[in-house]
Amino acid sequence: MANSTMVTEFILLGSTDGWDLSFLYFTVFPMTYLGTLLGNLLIVTVTTADKHLHTPMYFFIRNLSILDMCYISITVPNACVNSLTGNRVISVAGCATQIFLVIFCACVELLFLTIMAWDRYVAICQPLQYPLIMNPQICVRMTLASLLSGLLYAGVHTGNTFHLSFCQSNVVHQFFCDVPSLLRLSCSDTTSNMVILFVLAVAVGGGCFTLIVMSYFHIFAAVLKFPTRAPGKAFSTCTPHILVFSLFLSSGAGVYLKPSSTSDTLQDLLLSAFYTMVPPFLNPLIYSFRNKQVKESVRRVMQRQFSQGNDKVAFQNHPNFIDHGS
Repeated sequence: MANSTMVTEFILLGSTDGWDLSFLYFTVFPMTYLGTLLGNLLIVTVTTADKHLHTPMYFFIRNLSILDMCYISITVPNACVNSLTGNRVISVAGCATQIFLVIFCACVELLFLTIMAWDRYVAICQPLQYPLIMNPQICVRMTLASLLSGLLYAGVHTGNTFHLSFCQSNVVHQFFCDVPSLLRLSCSDTTSNMVILFVLAVAVGGGCFTLIVMSYFHIFAAVLKFPTRAPGKAFSTCTPHILVFSLFLSSGAGVYLKPSSTSDTLQDLLLSAFYTMVPPFLNPLIYSFRNKQVKESVRRVMQRQFSQGNDKVAFQNHPNFIDHGS
């Protein structure tokens, strides 16, 4: 170890197994990123501007949209720029920051989705107690608790990873820095890292998945008891949530719970793209744009802006109007 050269920077490889993935970086990644930003920004704007959507459910949807815009911005723009310029070098500090932010956003995403499922459970199964249980103070506290939990979770994994020594190859076979790829590069014993990674991932991911499934199970049971609550609508709403959450969880588990001795493959890169890009892209479509209330709110906000624009034009065209800026 004394004669080993310590790594001071890492090199991100955008392709593995000899595959040329420039198509992804110049078409799929930018389009997905742009669609994610526009969709989530629209949700944030509408849920903020329309007072009809100032409810606990849309409070969490707005927070989720803000988180999703941050989540996808951590990896995709940098990967596209690296592919365009050919400069794939990232400093150790930059790599640590990227790992911390990705894990933080992924953890908070899981917690937000779990809270949103529980919110729907309370709204459907305990409607009379809903205003008391989901009051604004509780919503803010749950949001802050999720953020603090994400900070702690990300801090543990980032700290454990960068306590290791990196004195072998500095080539990361991913389009962003992640823990599994760095564990494969370390010349230290990574057994304890893998154990902590596995235990915490199962505890957080498995716990969130269990709570979501239980919430939707009670929702389905309650809806089936009362046909007037439109069971078909409940199934069509809840099923996509479960599918996207399962995709998010399974793709992340496929990357983070994979044995560190396994070589990097194209499958790892695609799984990483799934859990960092697909949920932020699909969440607006599932949680908002399929919702009648959101569609009506978008229409109201657009009509309001259009009418304000017409009123301004009419006022400026009035014969008594004086433009003091002239």
